Amino acid sequence: MTAFFKDVIGQAHVRRQLLAISASGRVPHALLLCGPRGNGKMPLALATARYLCCDNPQPDDACGQCASCKAFNRLTHPDIHFAFPIIKPKSGKDIVCDDFIDEWRQTLLKTGGYLNLNTWLDAMNAQNKQAQIFTKETDEIQRKLAYKPSMGHRKVMLIWLPEKMNAEASNKLLKLLEEPPGGTVFLLVSEEPEAILPTIRSRTQMLVVPPLSADEITDTLRQQYMLPPEDARHLAIRAHGDILLAVEELKKSDESGRFFNLFVSMMRLSYARKLKEMKEWSEEVAALGREKQKSFLEYAQRMIRESFINNFHVTELTAMTRQEEQFTARFSPYVNARNVEGITYELEQAQVHVEKNVNSKMVFFDLALHMIVLLKND
Repeated sequence: MTAFFKDVIGQAHVRRQLLAISASGRVPHALLLCGPRGNGKMPLALATARYLCCDNPQPDDACGQCASCKAFNRLTHPDIHFAFPIIKPKSGKDIVCDDFIDEWRQTLLKTGGYLNLNTWLDAMNAQNKQAQIFTKETDEIQRKLAYKPSMGHRKVMLIWLPEKMNAEASNKLLKLLEEPPGGTVFLLVSEEPEAILPTIRSRTQMLVVPPLSADEITDTLRQQYMLPPEDARHLAIRAHGDILLAVEELKKSDESGRFFNLFVSMMRLSYARKLKEMKEWSEEVAALGREKQKSFLEYAQRMIRESFINNFHVTELTAMTRQEEQFTARFSPYVNARNVEGITYELEQAQVHVEKNVNSKMVFFDLALHMIVLLKND
């Protein structure tokens, strides 16, 4: 993790805005970076924090050589503080973000700031617990910002997902923003700005960070993951501006190959009404485990959607691998206006049943049986 502006994927316009604000000498006391997940808001905020505290900032980035930059490399800069959603222990005792600071630093260093809430929940081993920014955290923020800067003339408080603040914490933050400590810049990074108190939003300068373009994601996948241009482009289109989703899909590529084979088998066996083989197929899917079963059903829904769209011969609306395109060219006539809703409904119902721990063999054999009727409805 380096957290320079030059390391941020795309977002050239927002980078220029943040550099201009940071270099202007008239930095607002609170900036709110918002937009959908996977677009680089957090890396932009980290790069801004580094730049604001840099001893020798350059026109287009922090210097990377000063004592401030070197401290930031380890995320141990004494004037840059973090607040983020955390989970309460079973004991229910009050905790603050510093109780998770080691995990937080490791996660940022590993991801470069390209993370989502699920990534962070896994790092905390949250299991089914909900993460929040609790009331005690705002007391910690106030305490930390009461001190003078240690290394320069400015302190930065970076709050990730402020929409996860509980009501009391939000009101305390509002008071801090109304009367900000001297020499302090608040950087708020949000995926749901509408869930933040309107009075908090009104006291920030908001910058909307757009989704990444397909070209930006394609270039990243080619350069960082050595993907062939065509495969990178397919993934980029399916990611809808979310680099995290593109990388997740890339990691699932081997799994997707298996899902493709299972999908093709289900459709062919159901169309041919091979009941014995359908039963064997359902046992194979049942052996995958619940999470992979859910992923397979999501994959199957996407393939049905792609097959239906393929009938309109508008290639820019589809995003499939070469293998998927070859199969869909033959299969798509069997997915049409008369049955597409029914097929999608059965796949969604199967997903509901899997989530409710219904016997998997029954769920998938029943699904294959429904496909017999629906595929003949062409």
